[in-house]
Amino acid sequence: MSALDETDRRLLRVLQADGRITNAELAKRCHLSPAAAFERVRRLRERGVIAGYAAILDPAQVDLSLMIFVEVLLDRTTGDVFETFAAAIRRAPEVLECHMVAGGFDYLIKARVKDMAAYRAFLGDVLIAMPGVRETRTYAVLEEVKATVQLPI
Repeated sequence: MSALDETDRRLLRVLQADGRITNAELAKRCHLSPAAAFERVRRLRERGVIAGYAAILDPAQVDLSLMIFVEVLLDRTTGDVFETFAAAIRRAPEVLECHMVAGGFDYLIKARVKDMAAYRAFLGDVLIAMPGVRETRTYAVLEEVKATVQLPI
């Protein structure tokens, strides 16, 4: 895979800030012809640099105001337990992110729910029932200081 040049990076910065920008406006902001901008974006999509486009929703407007982080410790750290846990976590719509981590626990989960009662139901009915879960530690977010999906390129 070839490295990104400064023009690619400029295109990506603009697209990250506004994924709905027209090709004509993108070309203008990046000092390219519309044809050149279109072709570069097409190549970036084909190479997988641009993985997709999405609308970013306000969680409060869709009744998912409470963000929770959960440390998960598994009862065993074997390949089959990792695989079955990962498969189960992928099916949980409340889970926005799940990362296997190094350190004192196995996974860090970021989830969104309506309120603490909804989180209690998720914890008891879904998370604790997942294969291999031995222990969890919950951290409710009091204030979201910074949240972005834009990579610093």
